[in-house]
Amino acid sequence: MELSTHALVWVSLLLGVGMLIHGNHAQDSPQDFVDAHNTARAEVGVGPISWDDTVAAYAQNYANQRIGDCSLVHSGGQYGENIFWGSGRDYTAVDAVNSWVSEKSDYDYSTNTCATDKVCGHYTQVVWRNSVRLGCAKVTCNSGAIFITCNYDPAGNVVGESPY
Repeated sequence: MELSTHALVWVSLLLGVGMLIHGNHAQDSPQDFVDAHNTARAEVGVGPISWDDTVAAYAQNYANQRIGDCSLVHSGGQYGENIFWGSGRDYTAVDAVNSWVSEKSDYDYSTNTCATDKVCGHYTQVVWRNSVRLGCAKVTCNSGAIFITCNYDPAGNVVGESPY
């Protein structure tokens, strides 16, 4: 059965719209996580981080454990780790990384410290020069909230060392 030119145009348009819609929801790919990290790293002259399937499997395993409670509790594993929780909308990889990178304004490179009563360790882990392998995972918890974790190998935030 041959499709008319008119039908082929409609099929092509529908497929294109479908890909656009899918593309809007596909903001949690490994590349999305890597790109968001590497943007922050490039801003301070740190080399790129790359995706690692072993680290990602660890992240996914831990994220799966948080589905029941969506609790902001660290895994305590061998990797560096940043965790994110959000509700009210479908938070993405970029949202999570941007939330960690937003701590940059509270980090003082000259003293390698955070501003008084501020947290900046999520940011410093993102840009830690020796952390070169990344694995992240996202789950929707039973409550409907989003839990995202990224793990870093080797771990950063080594006491007495600066990130870059």
